[in-house]
Amino acid sequence: MHQIKILNQQEKNNIIGKLNEQFGVEQLQGILLMFGKEKLYLFSGSLSEKELEKLIEITNIEKTGFYFAKIDERTGDIRLSIEATQLLQNQIKKNIFELDDRQVNDWMSGSEILIKTNLKGFVIIKHKKDFLGSGKASENKIGNFIPKERRLKKRDV
Repeated sequence: MHQIKILNQQEKNNIIGKLNEQFGVEQLQGILLMFGKEKLYLFSGSLSEKELEKLIEITNIEKTGFYFAKIDERTGDIRLSIEATQLLQNQIKKNIFELDDRQVNDWMSGSEILIKTNLKGFVIIKHKKDFLGSGKASENKIGNFIPKERRLKKRDV
């Protein structure tokens, strides 16, 4: 069983501060939960923090809310999930990499994008108005984090 922790306001503010530093995000609505040491889930249901705490205490909850982000244990940087980039799209202002029409098919199929950018670390991937998740930019590529079960299948034409 995973250890679940409801983040207190100070811990949530630290996450928001890191999101602001990385992506320009200034606010986050809902209750943040930490599963293990690195996975963040965001709960925005009708339960209060106290009710949620009680529920966790008396039941065997595997997950609650939606997978929001993962904290890189080495750097402390945050990698947003696909859903988190879509939820926060109106707030994300920096570290955005925009894919062209050719690159978007490769990206959605799970391929890395081989390109030199001036970006380093986790970036938000966007195509036109669509936010497609996060990648990790290095000197000459952007690594892909789309889970295998969510990738487009390449078809022979």
